[in-house]
Amino acid sequence: MTSIDSRSNPGQEAADEIDLRQLLGTLLDHKWWIAGITGAFFAASVAYALLATPIYRADAVVQVESKMPSLPGLANFTQSLGMSGRSAEATTEIALITSRSVIGAAVDNLHLDVQVEPNRFPLIGASIARRFDAKGLDAVAAPWLGMNRFGWGGERLDVFQLKVPDRLVSSEMTLIAGPSETYQLLDEDGNKLLEGKVGAVAEGAGIQMQVAKLRANEGARFAVTKLRHLSVVSGLQKEVTASESGKDAGILRLGYENADPLLAQSFLQQVANAYVRQNVERNSAEATAQLAFVKEQLPNVRRQVDQAQTSLSQYQTKANSVDLTLQTKGLLDQEVAVETSIQQLRLQQAEMDRKFTRDHPAYQALMRQIGELEGRKSGFQNEVKRLPDAQQELLKLTRDLQVSNEMYTSLLGQAQQLDVARAGTVGNVRIVDAAAVDDTSPVKPKKLMIVLIGTLVGGFLSIGLILLRQMINRGIEDPAQIEELGLPVYASIPTSVTQKNDSVRGSFKGDGKVHLLAVNDPADLAIEAVRSLRTSLHFARLEAKNNVVLISGSSPNAGKTFVSSNLAAVIAQAGQKVLIIDADMRKGTLHKALGVTQTPGLSDVLVGNLSVEDATRTLDGLPGLNFIPRGEVPPNPSELLMHENFTNLIKKVEGLYDIIIIDTPPILAVTDAAVIAHHAGTCLLVARFGLNQQRELTLAKKRFEQNNVRLKGAIFNAVERRAVGYYSYGYYEYKSTQ
Repeated sequence: MTSIDSRSNPGQEAADEIDLRQLLGTLLDHKWWIAGITGAFFAASVAYALLATPIYRADAVVQVESKMPSLPGLANFTQSLGMSGRSAEATTEIALITSRSVIGAAVDNLHLDVQVEPNRFPLIGASIARRFDAKGLDAVAAPWLGMNRFGWGGERLDVFQLKVPDRLVSSEMTLIAGPSETYQLLDEDGNKLLEGKVGAVAEGAGIQMQVAKLRANEGARFAVTKLRHLSVVSGLQKEVTASESGKDAGILRLGYENADPLLAQSFLQQVANAYVRQNVERNSAEATAQLAFVKEQLPNVRRQVDQAQTSLSQYQTKANSVDLTLQTKGLLDQEVAVETSIQQLRLQQAEMDRKFTRDHPAYQALMRQIGELEGRKSGFQNEVKRLPDAQQELLKLTRDLQVSNEMYTSLLGQAQQLDVARAGTVGNVRIVDAAAVDDTSPVKPKKLMIVLIGTLVGGFLSIGLILLRQMINRGIEDPAQIEELGLPVYASIPTSVTQKNDSVRGSFKGDGKVHLLAVNDPADLAIEAVRSLRTSLHFARLEAKNNVVLISGSSPNAGKTFVSSNLAAVIAQAGQKVLIIDADMRKGTLHKALGVTQTPGLSDVLVGNLSVEDATRTLDGLPGLNFIPRGEVPPNPSELLMHENFTNLIKKVEGLYDIIIIDTPPILAVTDAAVIAHHAGTCLLVARFGLNQQRELTLAKKRFEQNNVRLKGAIFNAVERRAVGYYSYGYYEYKSTQ
């Protein structure tokens, strides 16, 4: 078992290696296809990189600062809870920057819901316009070849106002520049909607339009479209980018890309300004609401102060000005601090009641902190109970007065801060870097990357197409595949330039000239292979019942006529007397190969209208070669071949020639070859390189065997040179140097 495994594994490895060599050979054989497709993709990539509209990017930086607490102690409270919320705040601000209100304000300010496009010459017009060097601010490129309907550079149309009826929304209209800053507006069908002049409001067909600036040659055209406001805003929301620079940094980077660098810069600056303005307005509105709440609390706290002051004065009068002891003052300070904190948190609770539910984490945390302070307050009260009654009462009244005073003072200060914030002059957002564009360095297209990717795609695509074609067209490319079917290969005939031009698929030119490769180029490699076939056939016929050789194919275009005609020629050149019969009475082309007409011929002999002698012709330059063309196309070729006239014809010519070659139709197309094969001593099948499949040849062989005909062998025709494969080492040119 061990020895068997050791012998089988190397074979498998060898098979794998052969597959890799064949794969490489296939690519080498089609190297010019690969180079051509790759070169085409390279050229297309270069053209795109040069002609594509450059895209510029505008950038801006804004800073989002932490908001000031709205109520006393709120900052300390949120910090103690770990709720500074930098990340959440940045996410919120990013959503606000790209909101419809902010983007919509920029769209309204720049009138971006009006789309204006100059009419450019197809493909190259935009590239030409970009390369126009304006020597003056209002310079416009002269029209090429008088085509003034196109813009060639420097054109500009600013539409300040455009109102259209609903039927024309998102409908492209055409504005034509006229003389002296006049213009016409046409609909999609070319109907005039209105006429106007730059700077003046024009009305017509339900349209109101005002053009702020028009710079173009007379006759130049612009495509003008009134877009839906929501569609424009939604599209720009996706194009504006906002991201936080660093974690919890509070720095937001804004970006926007557009083919017009000035528009990109203006739009992004408008977005930043609208965002800052909205932030100020939002802070002002929030401060107004909080100020109202604080002012609502001030009278209540003021009454508490007055009541505490009165109660303390009355008690001191009644008790004859009792003073606090040192111990009581210490407890007072601590209890006042705790009570003040509790009162501040209670105010915050009232504020949170307006914003959150009681299940909100912030609300729950606030209530826990109040509970902790209430616990401390209870501890102080237990200590107070151990004091004398006079000290307890004085401590209570003094504490109430101090807490009320501190709360009142704090609320007054808070009211002043909120009043300032309400004025709306300051927000917690500021523009750090205004929008800017580097118009010398577009971000798109990446020319080098496009050319590189395009070239690689072309290379991979060409290789993929070639391999796919190779997989789909699994024609035989090695004679060993034919011999696996039990058909010995008598000859492998390589293709040649002459063969490709004249008869690569048996389609000879009907120009009255001889198209025999054996006559026109007897030193060709293909003819050398035919001579080899002649030699092999000589020995194969030694055991044949007669000197009749049938040559057929499994399917059309195998090249059987090329093989049979040139085989007959080289046999005749060797001094033998040869007769070749074109028995393909449907589509035979032997008469074209020999430069004669198809009539009279075989069909005329079989119907009895002509004798064999009269149908037989000779070829100038080859006295030993006689031939019978196909004749007129009969309605029943198979029946004619089964008639005794064909049998008599074969018997008559058998003794007159050294060899008789019959060119027959393909066996898988019609049954003619099977009928004729019973009269032949030797039957050969032509298989074409890369065309006929192994399964196809198997079926052809089976079809002959079903008719009690045994194929003697096969002829491998039109073998092409391969980098790796049979022809790569099978034939060599060996000509005389004289």
